[in-house]
Amino acid sequence: MTQFGDMRDVDDVGAAFADLVVEEAPSSIALSGGETARACYTALGARRPDWSGVDVYYGDERWVPIDDPDSNAGMVAEVLLVDVTPASHHPMYQDGLTVEEGAIAYGRLLESAGPCSLVHLGLGPDGHTASLFPATSALDEASHRVVVNEDSLHPHPRLTVTYPWLATAELVVFTVAGEEKRDAFRRIRDGVDLPASRVRAKRVIWLVDAAALGA
Repeated sequence: MTQFGDMRDVDDVGAAFADLVVEEAPSSIALSGGETARACYTALGARRPDWSGVDVYYGDERWVPIDDPDSNAGMVAEVLLVDVTPASHHPMYQDGLTVEEGAIAYGRLLESAGPCSLVHLGLGPDGHTASLFPATSALDEASHRVVVNEDSLHPHPRLTVTYPWLATAELVVFTVAGEEKRDAFRRIRDGVDLPASRVRAKRVIWLVDAAALGA
């Protein structure tokens, strides 16, 4: 399994992500949340790729309905799925389920789907990725594909994929933009044990802009 992976210094992280996804032409993709992800999906939507054979999943989600402003799936629907129609779309949140039931259901869905072609991850200033936060129980999960996780700094209970599931991915793409990510990215490159440092996959690519690199 790859460790740090392939780091690419890019001018525009969103555009570079869109180009990479079009080039890779995944059959399945797990999406992320946050402002960098929004920029990535806006750029990808502008390419209008043919996703008639692509299944869309998520790497993490706040346990809120899709029409909530904090929903990752809601953001994706707003900025990407208006221009792109996938073969299937699988938000993590499901009405009528508790967050614990949602974790079980989504884990079963990912198990039935098999390895994901491309997983998109971001990087928090504290080194978290997906909803794998520092000093939380999800970091030590060894068997389940999806678990409930939360900490005191991030609102809402969350579902997150785990390292064992990420390790099965064909490709993980980290997108890192902005000065606020510089320290976390530097620490990861230096080998510090942060949540994002622990991600393994068959291939890992980091798309990083000058602000995050400190260039």
